[in-house]
Amino acid sequence: MKKIILRSALAVAATLTCLHAGASTVFNYADFSSTAGLKLNGEAAAVNGALRVTSAQNYKGGSAFSTNTVSLADNASFSTYFQFRFTNAGGMCQGSSCGADGLVFAIQTVSNNVGSVGQGIGYGGIQHSIGIEFDTWNNGAGDANNGNHVGFDVNGNVNSVSLVPVTEGDMNNGGIWNAWVDYDGRSHQLEVRLTQELTRPTAALLSYTRDIALDLGSTNAYVGFTSGTGGAYANHDVLSWQMNSTYAPIGAVPEPGSLALAGVALAGLGAVRRRRTRA
Repeated sequence: MKKIILRSALAVAATLTCLHAGASTVFNYADFSSTAGLKLNGEAAAVNGALRVTSAQNYKGGSAFSTNTVSLADNASFSTYFQFRFTNAGGMCQGSSCGADGLVFAIQTVSNNVGSVGQGIGYGGIQHSIGIEFDTWNNGAGDANNGNHVGFDVNGNVNSVSLVPVTEGDMNNGGIWNAWVDYDGRSHQLEVRLTQELTRPTAALLSYTRDIALDLGSTNAYVGFTSGTGGAYANHDVLSWQMNSTYAPIGAVPEPGSLALAGVALAGLGAVRRRRTRA
């Protein structure tokens, strides 16, 4: 039985080691107890280990971008994974849903201190940029009359060029959401995955073909997050974040128990090897 557990844990550890093989990891925040490498603007702040891009107050805006530009020299390719949570949603409501306006994962070549409030979600008006919005407010036709969706935005325009409703749940439900965004600069394929589960979905929620290198105008870019509130609000927190500067999709998120088991297994393996060496 011990051998079986050990082998299973080692398999988990091996999987974790191999997830990013060949990747160029530029950020890996297990949490935000330190925000070194990031420029925080407006309302953005580190709160209890999370990156709170905006707090649950009316008409606030914030952003957090890399202090220095990141090289996306492989045709602007990248892969990223992050966890977010929206809490204390309040203010104005639409039907049974309250809270706004959401979060944007943004890549842009303008500066690292931009952001706005309200329906622009902190992203509105940023030129030479692309944004993946996790939008929790229905602003009409530009949001396809949907107040719970993921959209692909370009050059600071929050009227998304591609938009998909989120049907798994209300993003303002206070739960933890897992998001994966991957862009292959060779095929010009952008894919977004989103779920409350820890397993990376096989199928993308949103898929769109576009040469984003033309939008950015440079492959040296600032990367980060923006958010904004208006008459409705919420705490918009990013809990963890990993970013690869190449197309190297990040795999499933390991269960905490699996991580612990993997650690125990590796420690046990080390002990076994030490005993064998001494023998």
